[in-house]
Amino acid sequence: MPKYRIATDDFEDYSDLTPEAAPGRPPKTKHVPKKSQNAVLDKIVEATGLEAGFHPTYQPAKYEKVWLLSSLGTFYEQHLISDVLALVKGGKEATVYRCQAYPESGLDLVAAKVYRPRQFRNLRNDKAYRDGRQVLTGEGRVVKETDTRIMRALNKKTAFGEQVAHSSWLLYEYTTLQKLFAAGAAVPEPYAVSDNVIVMGYIGDRTRAAPPLHEIVLPHREAKQLFEETLRNVELLLQQGLVHGDLSAFNILYWEGRITLIDFPQVSAVYSNPNARFFLERDLRRVCEYFERYGVRSDWQALADKFWEQYGKPEYNDEYLLEFNE
Repeated sequence: MPKYRIATDDFEDYSDLTPEAAPGRPPKTKHVPKKSQNAVLDKIVEATGLEAGFHPTYQPAKYEKVWLLSSLGTFYEQHLISDVLALVKGGKEATVYRCQAYPESGLDLVAAKVYRPRQFRNLRNDKAYRDGRQVLTGEGRVVKETDTRIMRALNKKTAFGEQVAHSSWLLYEYTTLQKLFAAGAAVPEPYAVSDNVIVMGYIGDRTRAAPPLHEIVLPHREAKQLFEETLRNVELLLQQGLVHGDLSAFNILYWEGRITLIDFPQVSAVYSNPNARFFLERDLRRVCEYFERYGVRSDWQALADKFWEQYGKPEYNDEYLLEFNE
């Protein structure tokens, strides 16, 4: 999929420099303004080659339209997504859209999580999550020391290196979803991935996406059961050698009596991230505090100690480490 970069000087406002404007100075050639901002954006939309065939129901603003066309075009051409129906959620680093799938895909509605470029993301402290974490290529392969071109670009933080780091951040979410879904976790099923988009299972219906727990009043009779289901998923993550790292009522969806955990780009490895235990304790504290308002009593510290004693030892994660490096 071609990438497009809008040069900032295309939008600069130039003044006409004339002898009257600068008395006593030699006459200067009158400047011909560059193309307007809208003209530049029109050119980019035209360059995607999708405008004639891809007319989404959802009507984005001009900037968003360009980003959507260039981001989702691959999935349109591959007959996975046929329409963008609505914007579901705008988050710290990505926007989620409700999309119509092509009938031949065997799917109905899917969610497209479109990541913003790194410079426009609002997540500032991702270094703590990246600690001890290997870099993944766009194919999901671990970057090794022998990949000298990639390592040099990462160390020098070139444009290519930044793109590799951005893709790696996204690929960790996609590969984590694959592992967890296969293990029976309550997560969306991942269908496809590109440089800045993950297409996954959609939770909700055509009029409303599943809300996060913090937006609803949970039926009391379901609270204990859903609390236990949340702990089951925390343990499934640990069994994969992982900690969610940002788990709370903001990224646990509720729909028709069931929960779904979302948002995994910051997932941290138990075996190598020195912050993993802190992340686990924070996840459990947030979860326990939320369910406590519904009368579900628990001790988050005791739960964290129990889980860490069972899954936090390096020898437990040796098998996972070997599997991930294959």
